[in-house]
Amino acid sequence: MMARKKKAQISVYLDQSIMTMLGDYAARRGQPQSMIAEAALASFLSPDADARREAAIAKRLDQVDRRLARQERDIGIAVETLAVFVRFWLATTPALPEPAAQAARAKAAERYEAFVTALGRRLAKGPKLRQEISEDINPMDNSENPP
Repeated sequence: MMARKKKAQISVYLDQSIMTMLGDYAARRGQPQSMIAEAALASFLSPDADARREAAIAKRLDQVDRRLARQERDIGIAVETLAVFVRFWLATTPALPEPAAQAARAKAAERYEAFVTALGRRLAKGPKLRQEISEDINPMDNSENPP
């Protein structure tokens, strides 16, 4: 049998919140608190601790970069969608004669206010369009197209 090394004992003062977290973690793992504390200190003091932290930060930065790239792509799609709609609308909507144009402008202002109000309500609480689209185009939902 191998002889077990005698370990040195130290006294450490911990905030109650840290002590509670240590106790909870040790209980979940079924390990003594001293073993958890020793492993944490060894990890913190190891020469490669900085490299591990740097790797974790780099991983998080990569995730943020991917999210930003997706947002940039989504914004580009939204801008192009709007541009195509405006072009189509301008190409297919004939200009109105002046008496009708004045009435249309008045009605447009009223409708625009209603649109802005509805948009505000939707942004405040409603589901997002992409959520509705994913729900509308659910490949598992065959209720409309039975086999």
